[in-house]
Parts: sequence; C-alpha cells; structure tokens
Amino acid sequence: MSTIHITLSFLSLFIFSFQDLFAASTRHLCRPEQRDALLDLLNEFEIRKSSFDECYINGSYVSPFPKTVSWKNDSDCCYWDGIKCDAKSGEVIELDLSCNGLHGRLHSNSSLFRLQNFRFLTTLHLSSNKFTGQIPSSLGNLSHLTSLDLSVNQFSGQIPSSLGMLSHLNYLDLSVNQFSGQIPSYMGKFSHLTSLYLSYNQFLGQIPSSLGSLSHLTHLDLSFNSLVGEIPSSFGSLNQLTRLEVGSNKLSGNFPIVLLNLTKLSVLILASNKFTGTLPSSLFTIPSLNTIFLSNNNFNGTLEFGNISSQSQLQLLTLGNNNFIGPIPRYIPKLVNLKVLELSHWSTQGPVDFSIFSHLKSIQTLMLGHLNTTTTIDLDAILSCSKSLRSLYLSGNHVFTTSKRSVSDLPSQSIDTLYLSGCGITEFPELLRTLEHLQQLDISNNKITGQVPGWLWKLPDLYSVYLSSNNFTGRIPSFICELRSLRILDLSNNSFSGSIPLCMGNLKSTLSVLNLRQNRLSGDLPENVFQSLRSLDVGHNQLVGTLPRSLIRLSNLEVLNVESNRINDTFPLWLSSLQKLQVLVLRSNAFHGPIRQASFLTLKIIDISHNHFNGILPSDYFVKWSNMSSLGANEDLPNERYMGDEYYRDSIVLVNKGVELEYERILKIHTAIDFSGNKFEGEIPSSIGLLRELHVLNLSNNAFTGHIPSSMGNLSALESLDVSRNKLSGEIPQELGNLSSLAYMNFSHNQLGGLIPGGTQFRRQPCSSFGDNAGLYGPSLDDVCKDIHLPATQQDETPEAEEEDEEVFSWIAAAIGFGPGIVFGLTIGYIMVFLRTRVVHKSIPPKQTQKQSTTTH
Repeated sequence: MSTIHITLSFLSLFIFSFQDLFAASTRHLCRPEQRDALLDLLNEFEIRKSSFDECYINGSYVSPFPKTVSWKNDSDCCYWDGIKCDAKSGEVIELDLSCNGLHGRLHSNSSLFRLQNFRFLTTLHLSSNKFTGQIPSSLGNLSHLTSLDLSVNQFSGQIPSSLGMLSHLNYLDLSVNQFSGQIPSYMGKFSHLTSLYLSYNQFLGQIPSSLGSLSHLTHLDLSFNSLVGEIPSSFGSLNQLTRLEVGSNKLSGNFPIVLLNLTKLSVLILASNKFTGTLPSSLFTIPSLNTIFLSNNNFNGTLEFGNISSQSQLQLLTLGNNNFIGPIPRYIPKLVNLKVLELSHWSTQGPVDFSIFSHLKSIQTLMLGHLNTTTTIDLDAILSCSKSLRSLYLSGNHVFTTSKRSVSDLPSQSIDTLYLSGCGITEFPELLRTLEHLQQLDISNNKITGQVPGWLWKLPDLYSVYLSSNNFTGRIPSFICELRSLRILDLSNNSFSGSIPLCMGNLKSTLSVLNLRQNRLSGDLPENVFQSLRSLDVGHNQLVGTLPRSLIRLSNLEVLNVESNRINDTFPLWLSSLQKLQVLVLRSNAFHGPIRQASFLTLKIIDISHNHFNGILPSDYFVKWSNMSSLGANEDLPNERYMGDEYYRDSIVLVNKGVELEYERILKIHTAIDFSGNKFEGEIPSSIGLLRELHVLNLSNNAFTGHIPSSMGNLSALESLDVSRNKLSGEIPQELGNLSSLAYMNFSHNQLGGLIPGGTQFRRQPCSSFGDNAGLYGPSLDDVCKDIHLPATQQDETPEAEEEDEEVFSWIAAAIGFGPGIVFGLTIGYIMVFLRTRVVHKSIPPKQTQKQSTTTH
C-alpha cells in the first residue's frame, strides 16, 4: 500500500507541475497596456511601400520591410519584429521601426509618448521612413532613452528644447532631415553621448561651444548644413574623440589647432567647407589617426607631413581640391598602411616624382587628377606601383604609355577602375588589354581617332565605359549586345556613323544607360532596344523614321532624348504609360499634329519645341501631370538628389531664362515645359496653374490667343516665363506680380494691353521683355523703359550695352557653375563609396554644374 500511495502522490505532483508548466508557456510576457499602445501607434500612420529601394541601417543597406506585419492582437508583443522586452518585467525596452514604410506626422498625443506605457524605453529607432513635421516636445517624456535615431525622414523645424531632458543618450542621429535653426547648446549636457549625427539638414549659426564638454564623444557628424564660424576651442577637451565629421558646411577660419590636442583621434573629416590657411605638419603625427578627410576646402600654402612614425595607422587621406601649392610631400612613402590617397587639383607648379607612390604597398585607390604639373605620367609605370592597386584616377594630367612589349609579355594587373579623361591621349592604350578585371573605364575628352579596338569589348567584367568627346569613327560594334555585365555605355560626341545595331533587343543585356548623342548615326531607331534601359539619349544625329512603339516595353525608362534628328511622327501619347518616365525631349524634329491629353504622372521635364505640333490644348490639359503639381519635400536621400546614380548622372540642354544651358546633372526637383516653336492655337490652358512645382515655362513662337490665364499666379516656383511671339491679348495678370521666384519673363510681340503688374520682378526686366505690345502701360514699364526718350545715338547704344552685359554675366555665371564640378564630383563620388562601406556613416553627393552652350535664344 505504501508503494501505491507513494506512486499516486508522485503522479499527482507531476500532474500539478505539468499544469503549472503548461500555464506558464501560454502566459504572455508582454504587458497588455503596452501591446494595446503599440497597436494604437500602428494605426496612427499610413504604411506603404517606401520610395527607397534600399535603406541604410546599422552600416549596411537593406531592402525595405514592414516589421509591423507580425503585429497581431492575439500574440505576445515581445516577439514582434522590432520589439524587445525586458526578460523579467516584460517592459518594452526597444522599439525599432526603421525602414518600415511609415508615412505621416508624429503628434504630441501619440500613444508612443504616454509615459506610463513606455517609461523604460531605452532604444527608439524610426529611421528611413517618411515622418513629416516637427519633432513633438513630448518626446522628452521618454527619459530613459539611450539611443534615438530619427534619420532619413522629413522632419522639419527646430529641435525642441524638451529633447534636453534625454540626459541618458549615448547615441543620437537626426541626420538627413530638414531641421533648421541653430544646433541646441543643451546637447553639450548629454554627458554619456558617444555618437552625434546631425548631417544633411539646414542648421545655421556656429557650432555650440558646449559640445566641447562631451568627453565621451567618438563620432560627430555635422556635414551638409549651413554652419558658420570656427570650431570652438573647447573641442580641445575631447580627448577621446575618434571621429569628427564637419563636411560640406559653410565654416570659415583657419584649421582649428585645438584639434591637435585630440591625441586619440581616429577619423578626422573636415571636407567640403571653407577652411583656409595652412595645415600644421603635426596633424599627421597623431599616432591613432586612420582617416583624414580634408578635401574641398580653401587650405593653401605648402604642405609638410613632419616626422611621420613608421607605425602610422593612416589608411585614408584626402587633401584634394584645395589651394595647395608646391611639391607633393616627400614623406608620403612612410604611410605604409595607406589604402586611399587623394591629391587632386594640387598645384605642384613643377615636376613630380611619381616613383614615390611605388612605396605605398597597401594602396588600393590613388587619385591624382589635375595636378598642374609639368611632368608627363608614364601610365605603364604608375599602374605597376603596387600589386594592391585597384582604382587609379589620372584625369586632367598629361599621360602617355611607353610599353613596346607584346601583350603576352605584359603583367596581368588587378585594376578595376581607370579614369583617364582629358589626358591628351591620341591612341587607345594597348596596355588596357591586360586589365582583365577592368570594370570602369573613362577615357573621354581625349584626342583618340580611328575605331575602338575590338578587344575592349571582350574584357569580361566591363561595367561602365566612357568614350565620349574623342574622334572615334566607324560603326558601333554589335559586340555591345553580348556584354552581359555592361551597364553604362557613353559614346557621345564622336564621329560614329552608320545605323544603330539591330541587336539592341538582346534580352540578356543589363545595359541601363546608352548615350549616343552627337554622332553621325543614320537610319531608323531600332524597333527593339535593351529593355533594361533607364536612360536613352540619341540626340543630335541623323535618325529618321518614327519613334518605335516598342519603347513602351522599357518599364524602367526615366530619360528619353531624341532631339535634333529627322524623326517624322505624331505625338507619342503612348509613352504616358511608362510609370517611371521623368524626362522627355523631342525637340527639333519633324513631329506633327495635335497632342492629345495625356496622363504623365511622373514627368518632370518635357521639351517638344521646334516641331510642327498644332491644334488647341484643352483647358484641363495639365490636370493629370501630378509630378509637377507636387514633388514632395526631400523625396530622396541627399546623395540621390540628381537623376542617375553614383556612376552616371543624366544631363540635358534646356532653354532657361532665355539662354540655352547644359545641365550636366539634372536635379530631381527641376521641372520644365517647353512647347515653343510650334503652331499651337487657342487659349493657354488654365490648368497650367496646377503645376505649382514648375520652374521653367516656355510657350513662345506659337499662335496662342486670348488672355494669359490668371491661374499662372499659382506657379510659386516659377523662375522663367516666356510667352513671346504669340497672339495674346488682354492684360498681364496682376497675380504674376506676386511670384517672388520669377526672375525672367518675356511678353514681347503680342497684343497685350493694360497695367503691367507692379512686382519687383517686373521692374527688373529689360524693356525688350514688353516690346511690340502697344497697349501696355504703368510704373513698371516706365522704370524699365525709362531710357527710350534718350537721343537716337544713345538709344542705339544702350540696348547693345545691356545685351553685352547680359551676355558677359551669363558666361561668368556658366563658368562659375562649371568649374571643377565634374572632376570633383567623380572624385568625391568614389571616395564616398569607399567610406560608405568602410568608414563613414553617410556619403557626400556631387555638386550640380551648369555650363552655357554657344547657342542662345
């Protein structure tokens, strides 16, 4: 019996224990009120697919994914994606909804800020979404936060003072937003802060000296703002600072000597500022430094590196695009660990001993463009300077090759990137044949004649090839259709002839950019072209026939330019079905007939000028052109603000403010409509007033009649307006006087009358802007035409002088815009790719440059 009782007792104990175990397994760790608050938070925002193809999260790029799909009311919130709870209390301590596709405004009464719900929250990451408006002051209620990341959104306004209550922060990232005002001085009280990112905003004023008290700070990024002044002397106390980035601001003053007190400095980045003066040689002797990034400033004088230790840890050094003069420092060979060296735009003013670079046994990227040296670079010798060399930039120097050996005797090298633009090269270097791993080749703007060697197209890894602005002849080889790795092919500004290869319909091709502009190509545009194309430019050739309807299959097409050919066709209304088309240029062809109403939802630039289009545009013609109605704010990351990508930036020629300008990089926010030089009749559609983001509008040289629509007064972004040489009547709408951005206008050669608007912009126009309109009058006209009563000799001289001044100003402006933009853009673009993957938190976009064409209108 005792045995039975013992057995029964054991079974009973086991059953009760199993019940407790079963109950424990079904009990949720998550606190119910927190689960409900999280579900309420989810309902406060719209969740849709992010416009970002990738998000930069924790040092790498990831595809957008809504973590909230796992949030179910009947499940434990501690196991939801993006949520982490304390194992004992069940309190939510981490909330990470980065790259979740959240759209909307973060309000002060949001369930997120109910202190009783998330009083122990330590981590809040909301980066790479589409939050708008100001940061709510109630964010300061989350007093236990140690990590806050609101980067890559559309937050605006000033940072609220309540943020100063987050005294436990050790990580703060507010970069890539639209914050304005000054950097709050209370950030100097975040005594635990190790990382502070405020880049890519609109901050003004000086760097607060209080930041000098952040003794634990390891990474400070203030790049891409509008900061002024010098770096505070208090920064000298940051003895543990390991990263300092103050790139692309408007800082002034000499190099801050106090930085030399930072004996544990690891990464120093002061690029793209306006620092002046000389660099102290002791800067390069700080033993812990591994990165110095000082390019694109106004540093000057000669440069000495001092007594560099053989134990130097320096791996990345960029000093280019400053005002340095004199010889390249002779101590560079001591930097045995150097992987990236950039010295472009160095005014050496004499010979350079390029053999010093052969001692850099670890060098991977060597950028020596535009050295202003008398020395001619031996390409063979410098390619052999290091077995580790991968990328070589020599553009803007005089380069030659001395190799007389047969190709079989030449050593195989690991170069994958070679830039030789503008190097005075007259023959295609045979040495390139040995670069079996070559991916990017830029040999543009040289003097090479003859045909492109066939062996070039047999290099298996070719990714981008720039052969523009040479004098290559012959036919475009059909080899290009077989290059499965090729994405960018630029053959523009040469003398290629014959027809475009019919093989372009090869479905296996990955070609994304094809630029055949300014050649002597003839025949029809092939019916089938690479379906992977994003950009197609065949402008300024001798192409005939019609526009192939097969273009409708190019679902990724963003840019189509067929200007200045002999294409004879009707308006390609069918192109409106291309969901990504942003730029359409049909200028100077033989297009004809009416242009029926279309729904160009994504179009930003359209130029159909100088054709034979006719007919009447209905009043609602522009109703469905939604991308010009509202582009949205900060739609793209700063390094994606130009059309194209880091390897290729789309360009275009547009008539803006009466001058034909070449935009070497098309800003994604730029919008333009040019219908000039056709035969349009009837009234200007009143729906034009819906295009609030329109920058350039040219309707000149047509047969428009009736009044100028008053709805044009809604075009608040308009900078250039030309309605000259039509049959317009009535008054110039007074509403146009309120367009503060309108810098250029032309109403001449119409039948306009009445009072000219009194806005400041109207008073600044030349008299010719209103000429041949007998009925116009008013103070504005009196101001701009006040010299019309001068003696005949002065009347004849004044317009010529004005025109000459305008022309000189245009050329000066164009030259300033062009400057070093192209080369510096390429230089910084590559370095940013390196930094993005190895060192730096954000990348730096190239500048937009403009240059004026010789043709004016």
